[in-house]
Amino acid sequence: MNDPSKAWNGEQVRKWLDRRFEASRLDQAAADRRGYEAQDDYDKAAAEEWVCRALIAAHCSDEQSAFAAQIKKLVGQEDYRATGIYDDARFQRHVRGQLRKLAKMTKANEGFEKTLRYQ
Repeated sequence: MNDPSKAWNGEQVRKWLDRRFEASRLDQAAADRRGYEAQDDYDKAAAEEWVCRALIAAHCSDEQSAFAAQIKKLVGQEDYRATGIYDDARFQRHVRGQLRKLAKMTKANEGFEKTLRYQ
């Protein structure tokens, strides 16, 4: 599933999720201040916040297989509910994109060490 020399680090994954959650909230606030032309940016940041919140709440980051299973479960959902977004279809598309990105990161067990705000 991943490089045997690089073990899964649940603490690092939780730290990455927390940092991305906070960054997405800041991105939403910035997009909200920019107005109409930044509605897509707002929905994108809201989607990232939704994904991080769902994965943090699941408490499954200690094992790679459990984390991957939770992502797969979220991908299988019909729709994703959120309030305050501008376009439901765009939000749904961004959520699925974030989940695909996380699925790739989980499978390869890489990218969670990048904790800077802008990625």
